Amino acid sequence: MASTPVHVTQSSVFARAYKKLHPRQKQDVDMAVEVIVSDPLTGEAKRGDLAGAYVYKFKSQSQLLLLAYEFDPKTRHLLLLGAHENFYRELKR
Repeated sequence: MASTPVHVTQSSVFARAYKKLHPRQKQDVDMAVEVIVSDPLTGEAKRGDLAGAYVYKFKSQSQLLLLAYEFDPKTRHLLLLGAHENFYRELKR
C-alpha cells in the first residue's frame, strides 16, 4: 500500500524561528518534522484555547525545543518552534 505524499506547510512565525537556527539545530528540527510527518499523533494534543494544536518535544544540542503543529491526513502545518519559555503564550496568538 503506497501512502499518499504528505504536504508540509509552515507559518511565517515558524519560518522566522527556523531561519535563525544553527545548521546542527536545523538538522534536529528536520528530523523532528520527519517524525511528525510519519506519525502525527506522536506529539501531545493540547486542550482549551489551544485545542487542535499538537506539541512535539525534542532535544537539540542538549536544549529542549518544542514544535507546535496542526494536521489532517494530507497536510502537516508547522505553527511554532522554540524553547519552552513563553512558548504557549506565543502559540495562543
